[in-house]
Amino acid sequence: MPRFSTKTIWFILLLLFLFLWFKKEDRSFFPEKRPTVESLDFNTSEPSLMAQKAVYSSDEKINVDVFQKVHPAVVNIATTTLGMNFWMEVIPRQGQGSGFIIDRRGYILTNNHVVAKAQKVTVTTVNGKKIEATLVGRDPRTDLAVIRIPPGDVEAVAILGDSDKLLPGRKAIAIGNPFGLSHTLTTGIISALHRSIRTEDGNEIEDLIQTDAAINPGNSGGPLLDSNGHVIGINTAIFSLSGGYQGIGFAIPINLARRVAAQLITSGRVARPWLGISGLSLSPSLAEGLNIEVSKGVLVIQVVRGGPAHQAGVRGGNRKVVIRGIRLHLGGDIITHIDGTSIGDMKQLVQHVEEMQVGQAVDLGILRKGFSKRIRVLLSERP
Repeated sequence: MPRFSTKTIWFILLLLFLFLWFKKEDRSFFPEKRPTVESLDFNTSEPSLMAQKAVYSSDEKINVDVFQKVHPAVVNIATTTLGMNFWMEVIPRQGQGSGFIIDRRGYILTNNHVVAKAQKVTVTTVNGKKIEATLVGRDPRTDLAVIRIPPGDVEAVAILGDSDKLLPGRKAIAIGNPFGLSHTLTTGIISALHRSIRTEDGNEIEDLIQTDAAINPGNSGGPLLDSNGHVIGINTAIFSLSGGYQGIGFAIPINLARRVAAQLITSGRVARPWLGISGLSLSPSLAEGLNIEVSKGVLVIQVVRGGPAHQAGVRGGNRKVVIRGIRLHLGGDIITHIDGTSIGDMKQLVQHVEEMQVGQAVDLGILRKGFSKRIRVLLSERP
């Protein structure tokens, strides 16, 4: 049996040590036992973390509180309409939108374009239940509609706010179902007020709220909310060059929607009052050109025979003139006030009248041949 000298043994040990030293980083040479789940650092609860309360900013708290408060009242609306394919065959087409419950009886407010021409309307509530809804009424002019589900399926009712008190810069929160993604929350601010847009069917909607809260297809009919969780508008349209969100969305003021919804629920239609006149908005330059003594107001061009203004004695123009190729009747009354409020133009006059009810009376302050006069007009329904 061979014998190794002491030097040889030490030399072998040195080689072994060097070999192990250079192999120490090689995990395959030294297999390591896998740790348990509980021993991992990120699964070990620090006592300080357990005792520490979650910190939210005031803005985060508002967002969370509003969502928790309102989202049970927001619903997804799916519609089925009938269309024609390339071979002239009748086929069903699907559409989506949003809505929110405004009454414990099951009434839901949404956009007219969401449910227009729908053969079937299906509502999905916050708990995922699908319910077939019935159409209560719709108003294409304001792009508003009301549908209904059984009262027993009502989860919550949204609280309506006051859109007349809004200011640019105030917080705006939108909840809806963009692209079918249920109960999505987006935030922004009120960018501007009193905007006007023209819908695809040719109606012009005025006095809209502009917001930069992200609104996309599927958000239509959903609520726009303030920091208290009160509904201030109904998301209805976007301005986009690509078809997607570009920071400009529009909402119908809730005060207008409240009036329209009340009529749709109680009578199934919207009865609008009217004066029965056509008029021309005055400006300083126009007044000077026409030799009129006032620079703002509405010059009555024509009075509809048998209409409210005609019955009250309002007079239209009696002198034909042509201005820039347009034939007008001048010499009529000039409306300067309505119910004591100064009137600047035709738009302001129409807006004031539309905020009233059929059967109400208004006091018109007019200027006739240089003399001030008051005429009381009983408003009737627009034919």
